[in-house]
Amino acid sequence: MHEQSVIVWDLETVPDLKAAARMFGMAGEPEQDVRKALGTGFPKLPIHSIACIGALVARRDGDAWQVAALGAPHIGERSEAQLIRAFLERIDQLRPHLVTYNGNGFDFPVLRLRAMLHRLPAPGLTARPYFKRYTTDATDLCEALNSFGSGNNRLKLDEVSRFLGLAGKPDGVDGGKVEEQVAQGRIEDVARYCETDVVNTYRLWLSYELFRGSLTLAAYEASEAQLREFVLANKTGNAHLMETFGPKQTSSS
Repeated sequence: MHEQSVIVWDLETVPDLKAAARMFGMAGEPEQDVRKALGTGFPKLPIHSIACIGALVARRDGDAWQVAALGAPHIGERSEAQLIRAFLERIDQLRPHLVTYNGNGFDFPVLRLRAMLHRLPAPGLTARPYFKRYTTDATDLCEALNSFGSGNNRLKLDEVSRFLGLAGKPDGVDGGKVEEQVAQGRIEDVARYCETDVVNTYRLWLSYELFRGSLTLAAYEASEAQLREFVLANKTGNAHLMETFGPKQTSSS
């Protein structure tokens, strides 16, 4: 039986220094000391405060997929707890297939930990076995394309997107700059960047579904065409997406 709805999603995060202080036993100590204790490496998962949740909702229409919504709500509009609650409620409402890129390694555990921090119930996340590796309720494309192996050869989303002839990320932008942009009050830039990651993940998933035989070539092309129409009609404020789907690029080939 085919899935009827899918949510492709991605988190953008910034360090939570208060959580870090609690974890390190440094409560009440100066912020600069806590930041120094964090070091220069990638912070532990609970220390990532969610600044933005990008999500694309699509529904099956015959053999193809139709995008119904695309957005990236952020902490410039509401609190982290409100962001998480709204996203969890959407999952509970749709009970969709969930698609991420490196979601098992990052997005899923961060979402779960931050929901627990805010004491938020998440019945939608337990209604289907999203957290179980050997089920088909969620697809982590990073793991799937690496055949669930470990090592240092995993492709980044931007790399595999560009390899397939997709637009990739905006030049000069990456997740490592999110904290700086948030500190500068540029949360809208973060949201637009997050939307591009979600769109790239969706297009990569469509290609993967075609490869798996879950989409015919005609259905794949129809899904891509509808995505383009949706973006051009609804995302005029996202310059990178408009450039991606404008007259110069009408297909992914």
